[in-house]
Amino acid sequence: MTGARPSGARPSGARPSRGRPSRGPADDGLVLRIDGIPLHVRAEGRGPVCLLTGGLGSSWFDWDLVVPFLTPYRTVVRFDRPGYGLSAPEPADRRWPAAAGEAHRIRAVLDALALPGPCTVAGHSLAAFHVEAFARLYPGRTAGLVLLDGSVEPDPHPRPAPALRDLAARATARAATAAAVPYLLGPAVRRLAARATTVRREDLAPAPLVRRCYRTGRSLRALLRENTRYLDAAAELAALRRTAPLPADLPVTVLAADDGLRGRRTREWLAAQRDLAALLGAEYRSTAPAGHLLMFDRPDAVASAVLDTTR
Repeated sequence: MTGARPSGARPSGARPSRGRPSRGPADDGLVLRIDGIPLHVRAEGRGPVCLLTGGLGSSWFDWDLVVPFLTPYRTVVRFDRPGYGLSAPEPADRRWPAAAGEAHRIRAVLDALALPGPCTVAGHSLAAFHVEAFARLYPGRTAGLVLLDGSVEPDPHPRPAPALRDLAARATARAATAAAVPYLLGPAVRRLAARATTVRREDLAPAPLVRRCYRTGRSLRALLRENTRYLDAAAELAALRRTAPLPADLPVTVLAADDGLRGRRTREWLAAQRDLAALLGAEYRSTAPAGHLLMFDRPDAVASAVLDTTR
């Protein structure tokens, strides 16, 4: 990555110490209009740029434990995709984008922040599709690629009738919102999902922010719409892998969450992550004990992967 290391920073390969960093004040960040949609964006820290983007249903604060490890050495960018966190929803007449569309959104966020230089992009779960697509479509703007317990689909095929699927997702969300389902159950469902995907068995996100973001119908609609595009995004990325190779000198890291169990499900998941690393010519790492929401269980390991993966 271009640019001098900020004064007092350690080398990019140095690892943060393990532990839970303290939280900063929970301000609202910036709201930038990206492709006509007001998006909530946060940029903090100093030095070379890295961008963090979360999986299905994630909000910006899911990275709160990771960010303090990075900000002394990196300018850290986070944003909420439409409908999530504090971002406005995607317009109903616009199809939810798949992998390439989300890669273009990442580029647009960086452009809006006047950060045109190479950036290390890190994506968790579903967002691993998005950042890999960004690295393939914008290789000159990519300094490193980090896939954090990323989604894996070995032979994906797009599902038929995307417009009909999107209509059904929007109708379901509208009916649920009219019945006050998100308001009554949204925060509780979010907390149950977080507890089920961490070895801590707790949601470390601030309760007021969870209530603020997950009581809304827009968050449910975003989750349902994005979920309907999951296999489309996987298939689109598979096509990009054939036509848009990653740069030969691009550092790529696959960081897998190992829950410490030795059951079949864990073995198969870690094998799939190793296969993904082999496919991309990436460094494979695992961190344990950690559930799928490894930003809560091992924020230090996530930060180390980002700091170490820079061209």
